[in-house]
This record gives sequence, structure tokens and C-alpha cells, in this order.
Amino acid sequence: MDRYSPRERLGMILAGEKPDRFAASFWRHFFHMEHIAEGTAEAMLFFQKKFNWDFMKINPRADYHVEDWGLVQKWSHDEFTKHTKLKFPVEKLEDWHNIKQIPITSDVLDEHLRVVSMIRKKSDKELPILMTLFSPLAVAGRMVNDDNLLAKHIKNNPDTILHVLEEITSTFETYTNELRNAGADGLFFATTQWGASNLISWEEYKKFGVPFDMRILKSSGEDAINLFHICSSNNFLKKIIEIDYPVQMYNWDSDDPTNTPLDIGTEIITDKIIVGGCDRDGWLLQATPEEIGYKIDMIKEKYDPSKLIIGPGCSISPKVPFENLQAVKDRL
Repeated sequence: MDRYSPRERLGMILAGEKPDRFAASFWRHFFHMEHIAEGTAEAMLFFQKKFNWDFMKINPRADYHVEDWGLVQKWSHDEFTKHTKLKFPVEKLEDWHNIKQIPITSDVLDEHLRVVSMIRKKSDKELPILMTLFSPLAVAGRMVNDDNLLAKHIKNNPDTILHVLEEITSTFETYTNELRNAGADGLFFATTQWGASNLISWEEYKKFGVPFDMRILKSSGEDAINLFHICSSNNFLKKIIEIDYPVQMYNWDSDDPTNTPLDIGTEIITDKIIVGGCDRDGWLLQATPEEIGYKIDMIKEKYDPSKLIIGPGCSISPKVPFENLQAVKDRL
């Protein structure tokens, strides 16, 4: 029997205290259920009930941020297959002028407020809930079919993109406040591929990313529990952690050879908590439960439970066996 509830355990870790055991959380898509609010909520609640993670990262469909601006998808009804994108809001430079601030009562944004509300009402109050929200630059990136198009416009038409980011940020500043009202304890704030040097420079991220990130995170409230997820290879982790973001946790793919490894991360991140340690595409997916247990024991021997929450570097594959996740849970 656990000595503390998930909220108590996470609170201890965030306060720098050693908990009764390692905390852990994992997250994944349920593609066949996430095309409606009720399905998304049901999937998240099922996954939480199955494993009793120490916080829930709500994993909505990835493009919910931009559907109200005109992105059209064909829903997948297969658990392991992503939705198919049929139409993008931006295909040429002039299309950016159509991206204006939208009300949070827009269909899809409202749908996901209901997701948060349903989950909060049906889950244990002692479960911290983080709602996924992409950075404004990442939201803009979901509006184009080719990332290189946005990268080109950042370089050649910076004023246009800055105006678009203002519209997106204004939308989600208000939305973030409503997510908290709906029951979210904070944000799982993700950069997607834009928090890395594959498409833009750090100087560009400081201009087109940082100030808008900061506004969204501040709008979540002083008491928010925020996790900053830095996606992609060649990421800007070392630069990002130098920014005084109002977040308590950092998460990135430390098993990617182009990124900062976990042991170095624990040396350079001294005032925040790290969520990670599990190679989501490697041993978490491919190993046996017995091997998983061995890997978790190695992590526990090497790291401090007051500094590390065990989790993946990004959303895990739906094909990760539940037996492997249970093996993680059993060794905490």
C-alpha cells in the first residue's frame, strides 16, 4: 500500500522532499477513441485506473489546437493508426492573414474543455491532472503541411508570423485560464519540433518562441503545476532551462543521441524536477517485462526520487504492451 496519494507524493517531490517511492507517469494516444470528448475522457480514465500514475497527462488528439482554424481530418477508428489530415489552414503566405483570435467557445476548444471537466469529475481529487497545450509557435506549425514553409516564413516574413503568434497567444491565454477552471492542475506544455535546431536557430526561438511561451505559462496561474516538454532531436534544452519559465518539471527525449542524456540533465537542471528515464522506442517497447524490471531497478539505483519522476521522453507507442507498463509500476 502506498503511504501517500499521488497529489501528496508529487507535492513532496516539488518541495524537494524524498517521497515514499519513485513517482511515475506515462501517456499515449487512443486514436480510435479520441475523435469525441467522451471517448478521450473514457480512454484517459481507463488508462489511469489501470496503472494509477502519479499524475495524469491528458493526451488529446494532437491537432485539437488548430481544428477551429480550419484543419480538417479523417478520423481513425484503429487504436494504432493516426488520423489522416485532409486540409490545412495555411498553404501560402497570404493564408496567415486569416488566422485571427478565436473564442474559447469554438467547437473543438470547447470540446476539450469538456474533456478536462469530465475527467476531473470522474477521477480521484488526489490525482493531479495536466492538460496538453502546445506552444504558440507549435500551434502555428500544425497549420501547415510542411514545417519548412513556416520556417521559411519566419526567416522571410517575420512580421507576418509575429502577428499570427499574437493572435494564437491571445486565444490560448484565455483558454489556459478556462482549462484551470475546468479542473486542470496545470499544463503539459509542448514545443513539438520547434524547440530544436532542425528548423530554426536559437535566436529565432528567442524571438518567436520564448515571449509567447512565457505569456501562456503565466496565464496558467501562480499555483499551476506545469511541465515543459521539449520535443524533437537536436533540442534546445540547455538554452531553454536558462529561461526563467514558470514550470516545475522538464521532459525531453534523453535517449535520442542528439539530445542531452539523462545523467547530464540531472547535473544541469538543479532547481526543477525531471520527468523521464524510459526509452519509449527502445526497451520500453521491445523488452520483456522481466527486462523492464531490471531497467527500472537500474534507474532507481542511479537517481534520486526527489529529483526524477519516471516516465517516457515523449508519448509512448500504443503498441507498448500493458505488461511492460505494469512491470514499471510494480518496481516503483
